[in-house]
Amino acid sequence: MIVLENLTKTFTMHGMRKTVADNINAVFPTGVSVGLMGRNGAGKSTLLKILAGTTEPTSGRVLSDGSVSFPVGLASSMHPNLTGAQNVRFVARIYGVDTDELVDFVRDFAEIGDHYYLPVRSYSSGMRGRISFGINMGLKFDTYLVDEVTAVGDASFAEKSRELFLNRMRNSGSVFVSHSMGIMRKMCTAGAVLENGKLHYFEDIEDAITVHEQNMLKKHA
Repeated sequence: MIVLENLTKTFTMHGMRKTVADNINAVFPTGVSVGLMGRNGAGKSTLLKILAGTTEPTSGRVLSDGSVSFPVGLASSMHPNLTGAQNVRFVARIYGVDTDELVDFVRDFAEIGDHYYLPVRSYSSGMRGRISFGINMGLKFDTYLVDEVTAVGDASFAEKSRELFLNRMRNSGSVFVSHSMGIMRKMCTAGAVLENGKLHYFEDIEDAITVHEQNMLKKHA
């Protein structure tokens, strides 16, 4: 379970303030896959980073009684001068898991061939996404944070990613970001909508999708 208590995040740029989280109080239940929705720039990726602990809130706090992954799909944390395999090995050591086992798992899953042994700076964004997703799915977490990773690669790889993700969801929960409502319906049972810094949680993904789509229509009204 992840609990958000009075969570606020404000950015100041060029003298302008933007609040992407405005005193949010919410609970992401254990073992539930939650689809996080919101328009572009609403702060979804920032919220994932706060949940992961890689970005500090302006005020408030996040509490969790289980392990939380770093955001899948946000692969910028990989060292560009190390190979994909070396990055995986480094992460394995941080989390105290079998390094060879994780390196082999990610190699087989990512399907990027010899690029796996070349520096990450030479990778396409798709290759980075495959490695990032593979690392997270190769580790055991109580809650996985996923940001648009299923958009990476062709249809067969997207289906492979979906099957692996759903397999992990048998024993874990997630906070899942995607702009595709079809993917949300396949991956998630509950939903949360971030709009104007406020977060609204829905036990039924369809209710969340309805509210999100209504918000998107207002944008063009």
